Amino acid sequence: MTSTERHLRLTVAALMFATGETQTDLGRGLGLSQGQISRKQNGVNVWSLADLDRLAAHYNIPAAELLRGADHAVSLLPAARRAVCIGGTQTVL
Repeated sequence: MTSTERHLRLTVAALMFATGETQTDLGRGLGLSQGQISRKQNGVNVWSLADLDRLAAHYNIPAAELLRGADHAVSLLPAARRAVCIGGTQTVL
């Protein structure tokens, strides 16, 4: 696995944590199953460029910014997307 793939996996995990999304929630937003998200997050499958574009649209963050790291991407999250309690759950997407 490349360092870019690892950084993107960490970024996705941080964004999910900050928004309170589960793998099921993220999958629903990207048109993927929970299992597909799990395999991508566990490094079994890789995030494709098309996935990166869908992640960018889902989180309303430019694709290139998602590759700059987890802290940077989380800092760009629109306030409306952040969970009320970090690590909590978001009930409305």
